[in-house]
Amino acid sequence: MTTGTEGQARQVVLRSTLLVLTAAVLWGLLGIFGKLAQARGLSPLEVAFWRAALGGGLYVAHARAAGMRWPRGRDLLVTALFGVTGVSVFYASYQLAVRSGGASLASVLLYTAPAFVAVMGGAFLRERLGVREAVAVLGTLGGVALISLGGGQGVHATPAALGWGLLAGFTYSLYYLFGKLYFQRFEPVALYAVALPVGALGLLPVTSFVHKDAGSWLLLAGIAVLSTYLAYMAYGLGLRGLPATRASVLASVEPVVAALLAALVFSERLSLLAVGGAVLVLGAALLLSLPARRENAGTV
Repeated sequence: MTTGTEGQARQVVLRSTLLVLTAAVLWGLLGIFGKLAQARGLSPLEVAFWRAALGGGLYVAHARAAGMRWPRGRDLLVTALFGVTGVSVFYASYQLAVRSGGASLASVLLYTAPAFVAVMGGAFLRERLGVREAVAVLGTLGGVALISLGGGQGVHATPAALGWGLLAGFTYSLYYLFGKLYFQRFEPVALYAVALPVGALGLLPVTSFVHKDAGSWLLLAGIAVLSTYLAYMAYGLGLRGLPATRASVLASVEPVVAALLAALVFSERLSLLAVGGAVLVLGAALLLSLPARRENAGTV
């Protein structure tokens, strides 16, 4: 018989799972918007800069309007350092991976992140990797390998694409670790209000700007509002009720969304081998979306 406490715990897990999956879908739009913006003459670094600058502006306005507590002292320094690695480096490497290998491959390579999370989560967060999490991580990594090896039409697994994609995967994994350490202490909005502007400043010296028409600004707005502001909001709330490793694997539905959209918009076609990898990734995410009967959802 399920007690009231167990029922509430399951609701927390389900709600958190849906929030993380929503964030993953919104992030799946990122490579599409970025590739379209690059096709209009913007460089990968300029796309990354405007994502950080516009998204950061939204978070600053939100944090100020809500009167949130801002990080100070050592917490401010750590958040600023995260802004350099998790925003400047991550945003730039992801857009460079999109340019080098295509939107679907860039999105897939992000999901080397669960492997980084599993290692660093055990070292820094003392999270124990259960059987289900281990199976899901292995399934995700196997799916990523198949997609990368399978390639396909419009998908270019060049050394540059793989290098930028793996760098994006590593810096992406830092979001899970940073979030688990700081989202319980500060509102995610206040943290992003610091990290994203710092990330924009980090990109500014290496960014060249071009004239942008209304269509270009619309794409940048989509990146900032949908794939940054709303996606991070959903993910930050969802992470509070899930272990870092599980959240990282749930978010791996992003490359599936990105691959489908890239096929529709850019005629990128994954091979049958790569499609098998996408199925593995989705299966791992679905596995972790089902709460265990005896799991305490409040444990993070």
